Amino acid sequence: QVQLVESGGASVQAGGSLRLSCAASGYIGSGYSRGWFRQAPGKEREGVALIERYGSKIYADSVKGRFTISQDNAQNTLYLQMNNLKPEDTAVYYCAADSRYLLLGQISALARYRGQGTQVTVSS
Repeated sequence: QVQLVESGGASVQAGGSLRLSCAASGYIGSGYSRGWFRQAPGKEREGVALIERYGSKIYADSVKGRFTISQDNAQNTLYLQMNNLKPEDTAVYYCAADSRYLLLGQISALARYRGQGTQVTVSS
């Protein structure tokens, strides 16, 4: 059984940076889809960044050029480096993983494994 635990959420001012981490226990294979999605109050869940099953990195248009997804060599930890944060980035951020090939827009609804979330608050 895979468990995912996020950390790194905080309150920052606009223009600041944060790095989120997602530690995985259990088996996460090299072919897994792994990514981050977020949910802001009153809004639908949104896929933010994804490492596809075959290694490509995909980003939502709203975060391109500002966020970077990465993982360590052992693939036990997934990261999301967030730069130039904006108030509209305020949300609970979740990491997710699945052995299937998933698209960015699918991870929030279909990923088998998800963490409990970490709050990111960006003030103007």
